[in-house]
Amino acid sequence: METFFLIAIVILVFIVVFQISKASEYVSILKGEEKARKQDNKINGFLMMVFLILGLIGVWWCNDALYDKTLFSYGSASTQGKSIDDMMWITIIITGVVFFITQILLFWFSYRYQESDKRKPLYFTHSNKLEIIWTGVPTITLTILIVFGLKYWFKFTGDAPKNSQVVEITGHQFGWEFRYPGKDGILGRKNYKLIDPAKKNPLGVDWSDAASHDDIHVATTVHVVVNRPVKFVINSMDVIHDVGLPAFRLKMDAVPGTPTTEWFTPIYTTAEMKKKSGNPDFEYEIVCDQLCGKGHFSMRGIIIVETQKEYNAWMIKQRPEYRSAMAAMNSSGSEQTLALEENKDQK
Repeated sequence: METFFLIAIVILVFIVVFQISKASEYVSILKGEEKARKQDNKINGFLMMVFLILGLIGVWWCNDALYDKTLFSYGSASTQGKSIDDMMWITIIITGVVFFITQILLFWFSYRYQESDKRKPLYFTHSNKLEIIWTGVPTITLTILIVFGLKYWFKFTGDAPKNSQVVEITGHQFGWEFRYPGKDGILGRKNYKLIDPAKKNPLGVDWSDAASHDDIHVATTVHVVVNRPVKFVINSMDVIHDVGLPAFRLKMDAVPGTPTTEWFTPIYTTAEMKKKSGNPDFEYEIVCDQLCGKGHFSMRGIIIVETQKEYNAWMIKQRPEYRSAMAAMNSSGSEQTLALEENKDQK
């Protein structure tokens, strides 16, 4: 029934608009086409100025009312993100100045130079000077912005500092899995053919690689240390996802079969950001910035930024995934357990 009413309303609006346009045509015929056109021009010129004034008021009102709800209001939570914010502000200022100048001139000219019997229009078909100005200036400006953008991009995706914390992120429909290297600082090999959640191996880790025996696997929530660089090694198990870190101003695609990386340095703990943002429920989010299926909206992870002491206390409580996998294999009587244990002893 609701759909029927919506269709009926749309049809009714169409009929009303059609009848008004027909009535306008009849009025034009009665008054004379030229007189009606001049009258319409005056009305449209006046409406242009009204729209300009109301539009500028609306822009100011929206900024005043909604700015505190944006990420800009409390700044970036990473050192690298500050550079992104600076670039964003420069871009907003440049495009904002151009926007206000062009829009004000557009509506003012429509009002000031409306049709008049006292003025003759001037036409010119070409101007090399104007072509050079409105093509050259934007080109140079955008080129400069792109150069700075590429500079930061190559830095964030390049080699991370040697003391960086390493965390592997794997996306799948529709969630995130995290893996930490153990004391050896090396992540064990993976093979998609070994993926078997029933045997406590949802990531397909190759247990024959000794480097995997101390790796820590957690889901949904990842812990990192404040003021210490963290490098994310990003993977996908199915389709293209995107690791979006809005509070840190970074993002990176998660591509099946092609690991990607990005690194950053968080500068506020989660507790500090709760105070800074004035939101006691604040959480650093990992969102999927690439449409990946019907559950895309629910693909969310949490980053907890904490002190080194807090991180160490959390890490002590974690158990290597290898132990859980071996326990699962033993309980199922898997023959592979013996082979893996023998291989471990030999190494």
